[in-house]
Amino acid sequence: MAVKRFATVALTALAPVSWGSTYFVATELLPPDRPLFTGVMRALPAGLLLTALARTLPQGRWWWRSAVLGTLNIGAFFPLLFLSAYRLPGGVAAVLGSVGPLFVIGLAALVLGERARLRTVLAAVAGAFGVSMVVLTAEARLDLVGIVAGVISSASMGAGTVMAKRWGRPEGVGPLAVAGWQLVMGGLVIIPVAALVEGAPPALDGKAFLGYGYMMLINTGIAYWLWFRGIGQLTATSVTLLSPLSPLTAAVIGWAALGQALTPVQLVGMAIAFGATVAGQLAAAGTAEKAQPFSSTEQINRNISMDLGDERVRR
Repeated sequence: MAVKRFATVALTALAPVSWGSTYFVATELLPPDRPLFTGVMRALPAGLLLTALARTLPQGRWWWRSAVLGTLNIGAFFPLLFLSAYRLPGGVAAVLGSVGPLFVIGLAALVLGERARLRTVLAAVAGAFGVSMVVLTAEARLDLVGIVAGVISSASMGAGTVMAKRWGRPEGVGPLAVAGWQLVMGGLVIIPVAALVEGAPPALDGKAFLGYGYMMLINTGIAYWLWFRGIGQLTATSVTLLSPLSPLTAAVIGWAALGQALTPVQLVGMAIAFGATVAGQLAAAGTAEKAQPFSSTEQINRNISMDLGDERVRR
């Protein structure tokens, strides 16, 4: 059981690690000042691809459930996140994002009955504190609109994580399909906002195609599949406590690829945030999970087969 849980946590952690590369790809490869168009290009093609691979569409109430989850996790989250990033320094926006686990811990206690243990809350607070040490600068300025957008974006993603856990998946449907449905719905929500705010799509060069290809396949398609797969097998709290890995990855990429220096304070902050992430997983492992138990090897293999099999899933 411990080995299976470790493998699930490790695979789920690849999602926020991948999201940590977003800033580098956006600044080095993508057209400037088109965050909403980028959100559409991330979500909609990836969602269509995953849905095509799963070869199944929502049925019945899963149409509106997918719309709700897609709006919370993608359609509202992306624009609000970008608005926060534009109105605030990157460090402040990252700190607002790092408080997301606290939203999830509270909502999971109310909606899912997951016990909010003190050590879990302390791990979430320590993670946010460590991230703040890594990304905040003395020149950080505050903007009320940006702060509100950042807080609501974190709450939106937190609510999406909790509701995805509460609703689970339709019988016989794997996480690939569920991730695809949400990405499609979320992308469709962003399209009118992008058209209204940014106008016509920009001209794309070779670098942009490369960047959007990475965003679509790795940063979104695979990452969200792993994220929703993790939600199905871990507690909502355990999944969200992996979130600090995203800004930590961004800081490491900035140092390795962009030549950005890391101060001793930032290094200490990285150690605190990473330690809090590990401590949070250990605390979550000791909590009796009231949601779905871990699948057996046969069940995991069956789910993967459902996602990538040759025949349409029957419900």
